[in-house]
Amino acid sequence: MPDNNPFKKYSPSIKKRWRTTAKRTARLKPFRSRAATALRDAKIAIEDGDENAEIQVRLKAAHSAIDRAARRNIIHKNTAARRKSRLAKLAKVSQSGSGDA
Repeated sequence: MPDNNPFKKYSPSIKKRWRTTAKRTARLKPFRSRAATALRDAKIAIEDGDENAEIQVRLKAAHSAIDRAARRNIIHKNTAARRKSRLAKLAKVSQSGSGDA
C-alpha cells in the first residue's frame, strides 16, 4: 500500500493494482477463511477424540470447503490435495489408535 509521503508520485497502473488487489482480497477471503475454519474444526474433533460420526461430518465439511477454495483457484489444487490427505491420515491414525487402547 502507499506510504504517507505526499510528494511521492505513483503511476496509474500501481494505483489500479492497489484497487484490484483490495477487491480481489475482499472477494476471496471468505472462501480461504471458510476452508481454514473447517480444517481447524476437523483437527480439533479428531484430537479431542469425538465420536466417529462427528469426525466424519467434520471431515466431509473440511474436504468440501477445501475443494471449493481450490476450484476457485484460491489455493492450488495440489495444496488442497495435500491438506485433505493429511487430514484423512490424521483421522485414520486417530481411529486406529483409539481402537487399540
